[in-house]
Amino acid sequence: MPRYKMTVEYDGIPYVGWQRQENGPSVQGAIEGAILSLTGETVSIRGAGRTDSGVHAMGQVMHADLSKDWKIYTLRNALNAHLRMAGDRVAILDIVEVDQSFDARFSAIRRHYLYRIIARRAPLALEAGRAWWVPKDMDYEVMHAAAQTLVGLHDFTTFRSAHCQANSPVRTLDRLDVTRSGELIEIRATAQSFLHNQIRSFAGTLKLAGEGKWTPDDVRAALEARDRKACGPVAPPDGLYFMQVDYRDGAGFPDDVENADDGEDQS
Repeated sequence: MPRYKMTVEYDGIPYVGWQRQENGPSVQGAIEGAILSLTGETVSIRGAGRTDSGVHAMGQVMHADLSKDWKIYTLRNALNAHLRMAGDRVAILDIVEVDQSFDARFSAIRRHYLYRIIARRAPLALEAGRAWWVPKDMDYEVMHAAAQTLVGLHDFTTFRSAHCQANSPVRTLDRLDVTRSGELIEIRATAQSFLHNQIRSFAGTLKLAGEGKWTPDDVRAALEARDRKACGPVAPPDGLYFMQVDYRDGAGFPDDVENADDGEDQS
């Protein structure tokens, strides 16, 4: 049974999130529905991350096992046609046939996210639902300095949802950079895996620093408190994008205990 790795783009606004749920349409459900419509097969796909409602993706990765061999371009084009006919705002960007040892979730060694903030007086029209509108100016350099206090191996209890199901709050944050171009402020985060609401918690806390309400030392103190109550506000999902997933060359490594995440990555 061939396994296919697929790179997926989606608009998170119409969906309850990546994961299939009973309370509304999901990205996973849309793709599984397209596969069923095309092949007649009921499959359960697995994604590299379980994004929340309203969170977007430009490089989500998933895998699916199908019963027959497909030409890659035929499978991609056919799935996109079925998604389009169903009115879904999901696109399959790329498909690669992979070894059975590849696992979209457990073989991942790095995940990359982007959080977008637009700081201006006027409300968003074209960008509504696709960035966090902050109607005041912010100092991105202070935000970046505060972000650096969070980089490295830490207990991120302060910055994870009370509903997070990960076994441990300890994560290694490889990158948390803040840049600005005009009114657009971008926060880019990289790690092997993230805790539930971790990046949105970072964004809300860094906003306080950008507004001058917190200093970088205050952000460090919040981290060291290891207390959810010490966190700043959780930023809305609108500005969060799942950008890319990195894998080792070749097949996946689902049995690599040291490098496997413990099952959250739901930002």
